[in-house]
Amino acid sequence: MKRIALFGGSFDPVHNGHLLVARAACEELGVEQIVFVPASQSPFKPDRLLAASEHRLAMLRLSLAGWTNGVVDDRELRRGGISYTVDTVRELIAAKGATECVCLIGADHVPYLPSWREALVLAELASFAAVPRPGEAPLEGPAPFRVTWLKGVPFGVSSSEIRARIGSGLPVDLLMNTAAADYAHRNRLYL
Repeated sequence: MKRIALFGGSFDPVHNGHLLVARAACEELGVEQIVFVPASQSPFKPDRLLAASEHRLAMLRLSLAGWTNGVVDDRELRRGGISYTVDTVRELIAAKGATECVCLIGADHVPYLPSWREALVLAELASFAAVPRPGEAPLEGPAPFRVTWLKGVPFGVSSSEIRARIGSGLPVDLLMNTAAADYAHRNRLYL
């Protein structure tokens, strides 16, 4: 059975913390492929304005250049509207056949899994993996969700911090892929 990891998020912008989580999933979970799925609109941040989807896709593709097991999937962007994980998991399982799906999520989302759309169905369809933020202990995953905690590489950075640094003219060269950072600057994103 092919084992994949679904890594959803706004990726606004994608940064090295995202890439380290994906690498940890490959190494610790033995997944064959990481499917990066940029959200059209997060149900957790419905009022947040995002950079245009073509820019987020371009930065993801630049950041994943050379990765043999990382792919970008734009199904949520094409679907439009609020992006729900259960819909994407169903579609990926159907598209890839008999696949075991692990959803990579931020540690802050673990306690809220029971409130996600069609939570019980989602708990049956997929398992979850999270990386605790630096200095935070892993939480017990809520039943019936199967949650694995990745050791990963502690890297305390967020997309909102990177947007703020770019907006303030501060460097982001060590926080995100150089080609993606250059793209953000050239296209005047986050200014």
